[in-house]
Amino acid sequence: MMKKVSTFIVEKRNIIYLLFIAAVVYCAMSVGKVQVNSDLTSFLPPETQTRRGLQIMEKEFTTYAGAEIMISNVTLDIAEDLVKKIEQVDGVSMVILDDTKEHFNSASALLTVSFNGGEQEERIKTALDQCREIVEEYDYYIDTLIGYDLVKEIAGQMDTILIVAILIIIGVLLFTSKSYFEVVVFLIVFGVAAVLNMGTNYLLGEISAITNSIAIILQLALAIDYAIIFCHRYQEDREVCDTAKEALIESLAKSIIEISSSSLTTVSGLLALTLMQFRIGYDLGIVLTKGILCSLITVFLLMPGLIMLFNKQIDKMKHKNLVPDISGWGRFLVRTKGIFAISLILVIPIAFYVSNKCDYVFAEKSIDAIRESDKRKAQNKIATTFERTEAIVLLVPRGSYEKEKAVIKEVQELEKIRTVTALGAIEIEDGRMLTDLYKPRKFAELVDMDIEMINMMYTLYGLTNEQYQPIFGDVEDYAVPLLDIFQFMFEKIDQGMVELDEDKSEMINELRRTLDEGLVQLQGDDMVRMVFTAAVPTEGKESKKLVNDILEIAKAHYGDEEVLAIGEITSAAELQESFLGDNIKISVLTALFVFVILLFTFKSFGTALLLVALIQGSIWINFSFPVLTDKNLFFMAYLIVSAIQMGATIDYAIVMTNRFQTLKEEMDVKEAVARAVSDSFPTILTSGSIMIAAGFLIGYMTTDVNIGSIGLALGRGALISVILIMTALPQILLYGNKFMEKTRFSVRKLLRGEE
Repeated sequence: MMKKVSTFIVEKRNIIYLLFIAAVVYCAMSVGKVQVNSDLTSFLPPETQTRRGLQIMEKEFTTYAGAEIMISNVTLDIAEDLVKKIEQVDGVSMVILDDTKEHFNSASALLTVSFNGGEQEERIKTALDQCREIVEEYDYYIDTLIGYDLVKEIAGQMDTILIVAILIIIGVLLFTSKSYFEVVVFLIVFGVAAVLNMGTNYLLGEISAITNSIAIILQLALAIDYAIIFCHRYQEDREVCDTAKEALIESLAKSIIEISSSSLTTVSGLLALTLMQFRIGYDLGIVLTKGILCSLITVFLLMPGLIMLFNKQIDKMKHKNLVPDISGWGRFLVRTKGIFAISLILVIPIAFYVSNKCDYVFAEKSIDAIRESDKRKAQNKIATTFERTEAIVLLVPRGSYEKEKAVIKEVQELEKIRTVTALGAIEIEDGRMLTDLYKPRKFAELVDMDIEMINMMYTLYGLTNEQYQPIFGDVEDYAVPLLDIFQFMFEKIDQGMVELDEDKSEMINELRRTLDEGLVQLQGDDMVRMVFTAAVPTEGKESKKLVNDILEIAKAHYGDEEVLAIGEITSAAELQESFLGDNIKISVLTALFVFVILLFTFKSFGTALLLVALIQGSIWINFSFPVLTDKNLFFMAYLIVSAIQMGATIDYAIVMTNRFQTLKEEMDVKEAVARAVSDSFPTILTSGSIMIAAGFLIGYMTTDVNIGSIGLALGRGALISVILIMTALPQILLYGNKFMEKTRFSVRKLLRGEE
């Protein structure tokens, strides 16, 4: 059957060329249309407080841009002069600076700048540039999201990483290939597979920035060995077959089964990621699984045609084997009486214990950075000079200024609360807030308008709102929330029912602009937004307790009505909750999937158990390093890397074990182990070095701390797996051979119910 399929593929290669050209053109045009989401919280389950709150805020509120500008080595007077200049910039609505430690400390001033537009508006970007020009002669740091494009920043870095990775891979392939021209074929195959995967991401709607950044390099690291396996098969068959076509059909028939089986463990690890509560796992798992399938399709369908097309060049550019013969290392492992295997058995329990002490973090600013971006450097400089605060957004139902005022008053009394931004906290006069009740005379004094006109407006307000006190009672005693009477007055001015002279009109219009900016940010159709800043860390018990205290205060006033608290504190807490379930789920399911595949691959319970134990041990050793180096670890790095490390690096163990199983039928077990080490080394060297290089390049060359932590853990994990496979696994095969043979079974007998 495989011979027939292979013959069809080789003979119809011209049609396959055309199909691939059409697919590549379509996918290349689709790459630019892929929507990339850089907000990790949007991948939280929809029922979480953060997701619900963000959806409400997106629907009901406008969020204007802001920036923190720290100026070092200045006096307060100089800082105040700079504030006056910045306030004159078109687009700046407010600048906060005072002599408290929150804004002036150690000869450094912290300016909190608010703008009257969004972060990606061109006029606001221009306003920020003008602010930068004002302070550029000083030592300054700016922390803002204005004009900040995370996707673009990462994409630029990943392009560089990809180029370096390809150069390293070319070097590895030139070293391990049998013909220099094979490398050209490999690069074409990978390039086509990568374009197919990136282009078909368009069909998914949107993908995460993490997936978009690392998928192409991981696809390369995970799947390039499929092309290598097929090419090496072809070179072996070419020596015994009369023509290149016969060799291709023979090698392809063998490779389809072998490569498909090899890919199953990798795919099983990736599919385990799709079962995470935190949907970024689904996102990454689907894209990488699709990448594996694209690579398989390209290797099976396109690569045979390319080999036929470039057959003469491949034959002409053959070279002698450059991979060193390490049979001496294999014999050394046999002579050392299991010292590496015993050492691993002793290390695994320790590694399990230590890795469980790992300090997982769930917020970007908490991650120990390998390489810092300019934005993160500014954040850290500000945080070390001034008290670090976190914003907590409280959403409560609209409709009661009294409840809002009571919540604000009680929350402000909490020890760690520093500032509050809310309609009920906007001071109009000494001790009087925007939502306080104002009688006509007090309002007339505030806006400096005629009392008769104000009385008439209050009467009209009461009539409009079916409140008849100003009609049947004394209008002078009729009190209305200041915010409401302002909005009513603006409405009547628009309708021409209230006329103002030029001076009053200018003053009222300025007031109106200020109120409108506040209203769109703080008052929605159904909900009201309050923003508190608190001197607490992003993560930890203290932060969680403060958020719970705020929620309890709000619920005490609003009863069964929905109140929500959101911010980096709550999103980190919810990510932590999802991690607790996802951690166990991913670890167990990945190991189980891989174990089942190995069980039916080797038809031996013992073989499957030993190989899974080996790679699981390498995972525990990998995640002991953050503990031993006193570093924290981004939780996604553990979930993603543990699944990929189990699914992908166990392929290296399968290569050596398969070779050992074949050789021991022909020779002594000790000699078979030594030969298996030498024979499997080129494949493990090629695949392993590419995975290691890809991981470390991502880890050390990107400034995104999320992606960097994943890359570092991946590179380190692949390196540990390769070391264990080239040291401990041969001795495990040698001394575990009897156990592996005694636990062999026949699938046919099991299906028949025989023992």
